Amino acid sequence: MRETLEHTPVTFPQTTSTNAASLKRRRRFKQNIPLFVMLLPVFAFYVLFKYWPMGGLIIAFKSYNLGDGILHSPWVGFDNFKQLFSTPNTLEIIWNTFWLSFLSLVFGFPVPIILAVMLNEIRRAWYKKWIQTIVYLPHFFSWVIVSGIVLSLFATDYGTINKVLKLFSIEPITFLYESKSWVTIFVGSGVWKEMGFSTIIYLAALTTIDPSLYESASMDGATKFRQIWHITLPGIRHTIILLLILAMGRIMEVGFDQVYNLQNSAVADVSEVISTYIYKMGLGNAQFSLTTAMGLFESVISCSLVLIANRIARKFDQALF
Repeated sequence: MRETLEHTPVTFPQTTSTNAASLKRRRRFKQNIPLFVMLLPVFAFYVLFKYWPMGGLIIAFKSYNLGDGILHSPWVGFDNFKQLFSTPNTLEIIWNTFWLSFLSLVFGFPVPIILAVMLNEIRRAWYKKWIQTIVYLPHFFSWVIVSGIVLSLFATDYGTINKVLKLFSIEPITFLYESKSWVTIFVGSGVWKEMGFSTIIYLAALTTIDPSLYESASMDGATKFRQIWHITLPGIRHTIILLLILAMGRIMEVGFDQVYNLQNSAVADVSEVISTYIYKMGLGNAQFSLTTAMGLFESVISCSLVLIANRIARKFDQALF
């Protein structure tokens, strides 16, 4: 009996690598529970206000009426799209939306980059923070306030600019009632309002650049412009491409608030866009199916542009997904 006990091998339970990994995951999950709880409102927001309403896109293929509801309204297939594109002003509305968005992208996208690079070169911290506050503040203004500022500047009768022109015996200029000047004011006001938000993003990206690169370039005799071109811009290239891809998704989306508060009947040929069309036809004339078809068309084009931009960025190893 004693010999049997002496020669019997004693085994101890060992934790396998799988169990260790599982234990590590559970421990990490418990540690991150407060973060998951903080994420719940964000998750609920996107589910309730972004994904759940997607079910309403079926209205674009039905003759929707409030009495029958979404599910019981008669199915009409692509008739709403046929009616939409047979309307004379539909192509004009789509073109206006694309043209205004394209101009806003061309003139608005480089401004935050230039501004961030300029702010990055400022060495006095108090002056830099002061400028940041000034350029970032308009982002928090509603378009009602911004439109009021625009009207007070460019109005024909009481605008500040025309009052100054009157002092020099110059006839008032109808800035807001001429197509070219209205488009210029529209793009300029949009750039002024939103440039500060993107500037903060680029400034955050600039902090990741190693300062020793600038020191080495300076010792090699590189000018400030050369340092910006060969160090600063390549250092934030990924952020630039990321924001450009996201901006491409909004190329067919012109903000309703900005257009609605600035437009007037004199410039309807350039100011009528998809968002105002959906508001006027959908809520004003109760053409829910027609405006849903227009919204679906806008979403498909925007999604396609994002995919195309991302595919191009992938060739430079800068893709978003």
